[in-house]
Amino acid sequence: MKMVPSRYVFFLLTFVTVGMAVGALLQLAFLKRLEESSGSGFRNFRRTSSGDFDNQTLGFASGLSLWHNDEEARILRIGLLKQEVISWNPRIILFHSFLSSDECDHLINVARARLVKSTVVDANTGKGIESKVRTSTGMFLNSNDRRHPVIEAIEKRISTYSMIPVENGELLQVLRYEPDQYYKAHHDYFADEFNLKRGGQRVATMLMYLTDGVEGGETLFPGVGDKDCSCGGEMKRGICVKPKRGDAVLFWSMKLDGQVDPTSLHGGCKVLAGEKWSSTKWMRQRAFD
Repeated sequence: MKMVPSRYVFFLLTFVTVGMAVGALLQLAFLKRLEESSGSGFRNFRRTSSGDFDNQTLGFASGLSLWHNDEEARILRIGLLKQEVISWNPRIILFHSFLSSDECDHLINVARARLVKSTVVDANTGKGIESKVRTSTGMFLNSNDRRHPVIEAIEKRISTYSMIPVENGELLQVLRYEPDQYYKAHHDYFADEFNLKRGGQRVATMLMYLTDGVEGGETLFPGVGDKDCSCGGEMKRGICVKPKRGDAVLFWSMKLDGQVDPTSLHGGCKVLAGEKWSSTKWMRQRAFD
């Protein structure tokens, strides 16, 4: 058998080495162009003082893609918002970082000077009445408030993640709970005919938390699970969701068969320290007038 001359072996190895080097340089150049065009890796991200991405640089939190100038992604907080299933029966989903810090501040600022004593619905008349069941203060945004871009974005986000049309939603309510204030366990669906005339039954509720630094103030679902949780400093049966600025809880008051769900019973635990601000959006079967 003939031996291959060493000069041919040397030439072949040199060719392979040079080819690999050129290929690596071309790959690096491609990745560089890709990074410059997509902004991946977060090095071009700008954040607000609250830690949220600003409107120009919203992107996937994974860094795999960046949605420059994508209004839909900004409104829906794609890549920032995370979902956690709390319960399937009743249906309860916790959305982490549902609101930005600026959105929380906007809701509080709109509401602060317009707070009044909170009421509950009278089952006989359908009207709001004061009750020891609910001791917070609150207000409802009006039609002018809804036209603000911040509110429009929040309402579109609620509609998208609940899959209920914007027009089926009631006016956003903002609430403030101070120490020793609470909302005893109740259902959001109606038992009176008066309220059912305006859009039908309440289907679901989106409860959004606007502040941190609150001791107590959990949202209790007493009909869920068989364990105890801390509710305003007391151990109670059920699941307790702790208020965290920007988070939101979506829960359904109706079952998939269209019947009201008694297990959707829920309440606001007593605030022990700090101020708990929250915002609520109730959604109906049909357009709410």
